[in-house]
Amino acid sequence: MNGVDAKGLARHLLRNPARVPAVLLAGWRLRARNWWRHAPFLPLPDQRYWNFRMMTATGSVEGQMSAKEIVDVAVWSSRQRVGR
Repeated sequence: MNGVDAKGLARHLLRNPARVPAVLLAGWRLRARNWWRHAPFLPLPDQRYWNFRMMTATGSVEGQMSAKEIVDVAVWSSRQRVGR
């Protein structure tokens, strides 16, 4: 998925394991509806929605977020009462 350095995020989470639940919850909230009905049968976000989120977060569809930024957003999101 563009915009995310998965290895950097994994390293950050290994150093901060208390943040793992917040990141998993944020990832789960981003999943596409009915994801199990379409290949690759993984709970990934819809590409159009992902592009929108990257545009709003970074100002560009091709933008990059640091591992710390991703974790900070996930923690903030988990504290909100809004969800699907």
